[in-house]
Amino acid sequence: MKLENWGLVHYEEASRRQLDAVEAVAEGAEERLVLCSHPPVVTLGRGTPSEDILNWQGETIETTRGGRATYHGPSQLIIYPIVDLRKRRARVPAKDVHAYLRIVELATVLSLHDLGLTKAEARTTKMGDMSLTGVWVGDKKIASIGVAVKKWITYHGMALNVLKDEKAFQGIKPCGFEPDVMTNLETQLGRILEPRVYTWVFAKTFLSLLEV
Repeated sequence: MKLENWGLVHYEEASRRQLDAVEAVAEGAEERLVLCSHPPVVTLGRGTPSEDILNWQGETIETTRGGRATYHGPSQLIIYPIVDLRKRRARVPAKDVHAYLRIVELATVLSLHDLGLTKAEARTTKMGDMSLTGVWVGDKKIASIGVAVKKWITYHGMALNVLKDEKAFQGIKPCGFEPDVMTNLETQLGRILEPRVYTWVFAKTFLSLLEV
């Protein structure tokens, strides 16, 4: 699997590049793990109700991922795995989106455990007729997960809150929660962590879970 770092990239450009990668992988190209961050934007998942947007003043974009409204910004690390679900794997049977989602959750949690956040856990929250997944540390949410699949190739993925950002999540109900439910690595660890440290840990863990 190829590792690609797109740096700070506009959300819509990243979406176009993901779809290009999906087409390439569908035609036999190597799978890839994309790392990036976005300028401030609120993205609206397929299940977003109007009440999730309160007084957000910035850009909003509708997206094809599952879930509800959430914030993306430069204080986050975004990870977009482009994975071929047509392949049969030990932990992910062919064309099993739910098994793949569990791998993304587990890789996120185990990576946080490696960094010292041993209370991190994946939780699925029932809201209406939707089940929303994320990673929590105690009563605070640190990572949001939302995936999409085209031609049995995955895109979208996981957003980890790395740095404190007072403007993040303000003016929206992220995934239906109040903004103060969100936390970040800097707050939880009591220090600033270089995103590349978590990137390395996540990539190693994700690949080992996917391929074993």
